[in-house]
Amino acid sequence: MPPAQPLDAETLLRRHGMQVTAQRLAVMRAVTDHPHSTADDIDKAVRVDIGAISRQAVYDALAALTDKRLLRRIQPAGSPARYEDRVGDNHHHLICRECGRMVDVDCAVGETPCLTAADDSGYEIDEAEVIYWGRCPECVTAAPTK
Repeated sequence: MPPAQPLDAETLLRRHGMQVTAQRLAVMRAVTDHPHSTADDIDKAVRVDIGAISRQAVYDALAALTDKRLLRRIQPAGSPARYEDRVGDNHHHLICRECGRMVDVDCAVGETPCLTAADDSGYEIDEAEVIYWGRCPECVTAAPTK
C-alpha cells in the first residue's frame, strides 16, 4: 500500500476548524519552504508571496496555526522562536552555535527513550524537546577549533 499523500494546506485548515485565508495559506507556505525560520523571516517571505500584510497578521497566523498544532514553535535558549510544519512526531533538533543553522534529527530509531523520564512525577509524557548544540559541517570546515 503506498504511503498517504500529505494533505494540502486548505484541507488542513478546514479539518482543524479554521477559516481559509490568504494570510494563513501564505504563512503555511513560508514555513514549509523555509523550515526553522523565525517569525521575522516568515514575515518577509509572506510579504514577497502576497504583498501587503501587517506584521501583526503574520504573528497572529503563526499563533493560531501553532495553537491548532498545524505548526510547531521551537524556542532554543538564546534564540528567537522558530517554526516548522513537521508536527505529530517526536523529533529533535541540531543547532550550529556559529551560524545558527537548525536541522531535524529523529528520535532514537525504533523507540522513543526520550519519553521515559527518570521521574515523571505522575505526568503522562507525550513529547520531549531535545536540542543538540554544536557546529555544522560548513562551520567546522571554515574554521576548525584550535
